[in-house]
Amino acid sequence: MSSSKPIRAVMFDLDGTLLDTAPDFVVVLNQLLEENQRPALPADLIRASVSNGARALVSLGFGIDEHDPHFERLRVRLLELYTLHIAVHTQLFPGISELLHKLQDHNIAWGIATNKPSAYTHQLLKALQIQPAPVSIICPEDVKDRKPHPESMFLASQHVGCQPSEIVYVGDHKRDIDCGRDAGAITIAAAYGYIEADDDIDTWQADYRVNHAEEIWPILENLMIASRQLIRKESGEIASAMEN
Repeated sequence: MSSSKPIRAVMFDLDGTLLDTAPDFVVVLNQLLEENQRPALPADLIRASVSNGARALVSLGFGIDEHDPHFERLRVRLLELYTLHIAVHTQLFPGISELLHKLQDHNIAWGIATNKPSAYTHQLLKALQIQPAPVSIICPEDVKDRKPHPESMFLASQHVGCQPSEIVYVGDHKRDIDCGRDAGAITIAAAYGYIEADDDIDTWQADYRVNHAEEIWPILENLMIASRQLIRKESGEIASAMEN
């Protein structure tokens, strides 16, 4: 994909794209299982479900759905444990810190669009104190319709002061790609994130796919080069037409 418009912002999904939060979820889910005399689950199995939220983790751990009379109690307890363990092992994925500084150097804003509830998102970000700081943080409480609805990208464009087509959205779930694409943003699928074994990332129809966060910047560089070339070409065509 190429565009004559510049890249004005890069938005990230939070869990599994910007931050590796899975190690803390592994601890708290297995703690919850231990409290209920259940065997611990392998870290890789928990990791693959983190992007689907607390409900999915309770279902994974206990083999029940939301209709079970114990489900809500377990979900609330899981979130209580997570609040106490929210940023013990969580960290930026390798390459993300360097990427954020490159964005700052090129005057490209960055932000977060997540389905993680606001209370946990802001508690986590406060604990980590990521620098440079995000320009936009969008949680489900900030929109009428959460992802995969494109409203998050429309709101992000308002925060940044640009068009959705000038945003690149990076995410590790199909809902992220649907959200970005339906808003007209450029999308990057993060294959390094939390993807379940039966999910095929190639069916998401993202514009790009990366296996490591270090691969994001070269894509952005190529987009910026293509944008400058198209702008110069269009400017030349306009000048030529005016001369004639």
